[in-house]
Amino acid sequence: MKLLIVEDEPNLLSILRKGFAENNNEVSVAMDGKTAIEMIHNYTFDVVILDVMLPDVNGIEICRRLRAAKNFVPILLLTALGTSENIVTGLNSGADDYLVKPFKFGELDARVNALYRRSQQETEKIDTITIGDLEINGRAKTVKRDGENIVLTAKEFKLLYYLAKNTGRIVSRDQILDNVWDINFDMNTNVVDVYITYLRRKIDKPFSTKLIHTMKGLGYVIKP
Repeated sequence: MKLLIVEDEPNLLSILRKGFAENNNEVSVAMDGKTAIEMIHNYTFDVVILDVMLPDVNGIEICRRLRAAKNFVPILLLTALGTSENIVTGLNSGADDYLVKPFKFGELDARVNALYRRSQQETEKIDTITIGDLEINGRAKTVKRDGENIVLTAKEFKLLYYLAKNTGRIVSRDQILDNVWDINFDMNTNVVDVYITYLRRKIDKPFSTKLIHTMKGLGYVIKP
């Protein structure tokens, strides 16, 4: 995982950094709220471990700003304030989990791993397109039909993914060239037709139901 630890207490920060690094994580740190916000805006993290009491901008306000900006990186709050009201305030600000100080590193590690697994599962759901018995995972770049793995080249996958994102809509050859190949590609080429043929051999030919259809004079459409 790529982790950002935001903590202004040097000894605790050192312990957390060492512990997560020893577990083969890529660890970045910040000791104040302003630095944390800049790092989250400029870099991608899998999970943010965020202390509530920070110089300049506190953890609650950081959560609110990130969620208002549509940044949904998983956040675990570390707080010395363990009352129900404090916990509710933290979760309502946009945090995904909390842990009250003092805590055991093993519990923190387990909670961070759980947040990471959950976010990966949600991302895979978002990136999965299903058309009939065809399943395309945009994140993993895998394709299955009727439960059978189908191996595609990078360009074949990009073409299939573009068609799938436009399921039920006719896309012209020019649109495919613009989105799958370089925009300056020779428009007189038959490369689209050639790659459609490649896809059909793998996606349609072994199966009784055809998904990729030619619309004469218009282009192509994928639909169940």
